[in-house]
Amino acid sequence: MALGKDYATQECSIARALEIVGERWTLLVVRDALYGVRRYNDFLVHLGIPRAVLAARLQTLTAEGILEKRRYQQSPPRDEYVPTERGIALWPTLRALGLWGREHFGETQLRYFRHADCGTELGPYGECPVCRTVVPIGDVVMEPGPGLDHDPADPVSRALLKPKRLLEPLEPEPA
Repeated sequence: MALGKDYATQECSIARALEIVGERWTLLVVRDALYGVRRYNDFLVHLGIPRAVLAARLQTLTAEGILEKRRYQQSPPRDEYVPTERGIALWPTLRALGLWGREHFGETQLRYFRHADCGTELGPYGECPVCRTVVPIGDVVMEPGPGLDHDPADPVSRALLKPKRLLEPLEPEPA
């Protein structure tokens, strides 16, 4: 039996979600948006994604209300992509997927996610073990771990080596 092109016959919320975020690259685009990447060229450089694929993924993510397209420059016209509440709601999924990948594929820790208020590393469900609360994404500080390349070639990866709060716009230095 051939694999269908969609999950239309599936009565499953996971299948419906995969219709939107299940294509290759999509969750990485959302991840970068949550990390603060906003501009087309920054996504392109950081992900190494083909232009046509990135354009298609951004179009789908904006059409589905996961990212919002905002004009930041009029001449020439340039837009940025900002996570919406619907996009921000994917944070627990991305966090869980990252933890699963690290656990099952033996990666050295690439990033630490800490509670901005107390500096404690988050638990597996985004909770602060000290404060005993689930930490909102805007109160999460991301720091580089020992598994990251500490001399990356692209400006987005270099900017992500500095501790920063999630959702804050990333400002890579010009190449």
